[in-house]
Amino acid sequence: MTDEELVVEFALTRLDNPDLDLEEVAALVVRRMGEDRMLEFASRTLAVRGELRGAAFPSAVEHVLRVVLTMRG
Repeated sequence: MTDEELVVEFALTRLDNPDLDLEEVAALVVRRMGEDRMLEFASRTLAVRGELRGAAFPSAVEHVLRVVLTMRG
């Protein structure tokens, strides 16, 4: 999944859930994407941090937030 596709998914999820904060929206995105994407996103976060292991779900949420905030500028 490209960063642009991830931002679109995040935006659509945010439109459906306008009362949630950014981290809660990111968590919804990760849940909707499924386990394979969660592991993909988590591995990207851990690679950026230079860590070998970590909690998958929070790491995946962090990746989604990092991409969205980077794209926002």
